[in-house]
Amino acid sequence: MQTIDDLDVAGKRVFVRADLNVPLSGTDITDDGRIRAVAPTIAKLVAAGAKVIVASHLGRPKGAPDPQFSLAPVAVRLGAILGQDVAFATDTVGDSAAAVVAGLADGQVALLENLRFNAGETSKDDAERGAFADQLAALADVYVGDGFGAVHRRHASVYDLPARLPHAVGLLIATEVGVLKRLTEQVDRPYVVVLGGSKVSDKLGVIDNLLGKADRILIGGGMAFTFLKAQGHDVGSSLLQQDQIPVVLEYLERAKQNGVEFVLPVDVAVSASFPDLKAKTPVADFEVVAADAMPAGKMGLDLGPATGKLFAEKLADASTVFWNGPMGVFEHPDFAEGTRAVAAALADGDAFSVVGGGDSAAAVRILGFDEKKFGHISTGGGASLEYLEGKTLPGLAALEN
Repeated sequence: MQTIDDLDVAGKRVFVRADLNVPLSGTDITDDGRIRAVAPTIAKLVAAGAKVIVASHLGRPKGAPDPQFSLAPVAVRLGAILGQDVAFATDTVGDSAAAVVAGLADGQVALLENLRFNAGETSKDDAERGAFADQLAALADVYVGDGFGAVHRRHASVYDLPARLPHAVGLLIATEVGVLKRLTEQVDRPYVVVLGGSKVSDKLGVIDNLLGKADRILIGGGMAFTFLKAQGHDVGSSLLQQDQIPVVLEYLERAKQNGVEFVLPVDVAVSASFPDLKAKTPVADFEVVAADAMPAGKMGLDLGPATGKLFAEKLADASTVFWNGPMGVFEHPDFAEGTRAVAAALADGDAFSVVGGGDSAAAVRILGFDEKKFGHISTGGGASLEYLEGKTLPGLAALEN
């Protein structure tokens, strides 16, 4: 792949496909990690004298403008991070975009409105997607792909646009791919994988691929209850994917045959109902029970303290760790301790630790950990998982040509 160091961008219009899909509360950005992650690429292009046109999606609008998914607040935050004004186009390929781009001087930055306000961005029809890519290409001279969180999508700005312009990868994608190669090609052992989140079905592909690579796999979050049920334990009213039990049993058997250690919770924090994440008031019936003695009518919402200690011990000797998915409902203080225990073990350990984006990355920041204590915090949970599954990522393939 070419990198931005291989390009002469002085005086040229450079289209940067970023991933600025940040969480919003109204118009307030609650986690600006993805904006900060792409800022070095933009700053480098600015310093080289480029006219920088940044584009991204946000949320899942239905191919038409939707004010709740506007990138306007992101333009303000990006400007603050870069230390310069960022012009904002109120459309993507319309009159506003054309005028804003035409008004850029060398070293200036503009942000286009949400790409997904256009049906062509996510269309499964090649011609419709290509037509939108043609409109985007007319705005720029060069393409830089740096939206790692979107490279697993066959979308117009990710997959079709690079074929229409000279292209290169930005600093963020170059870093992300280098990290993933360390998890798949040049692994220092012991290699421990920590998987959480709600659904075991979301992680089946990565478990399948890692059964031949990892030395130890730790399972937490809602997905753990399908594993516990597969072992014959009652799981009360916990999240359960009954249809995945045969696959889980097969993976547990394969792990045994391959010498991969599977570690499941030994105790869990439970409640009769899901907590109020806005009020965050203490849960009256909160209790910790053994993982093999969960009461009927109660759901598991976090690891118990014994499991937190066990997981920390299983991480202590690791040389490489990949973590994707929280260990519980970390947004509520009563159910954040399992996620905190894993994050603390990684922050305090000596392993090369990769936090695989999404809720895991958000948890690290929300729970107040120093990001510098981790080897790498990914900006793309889904993209990281698909790479580790061994899949070809369309956005990366487009940039390799």
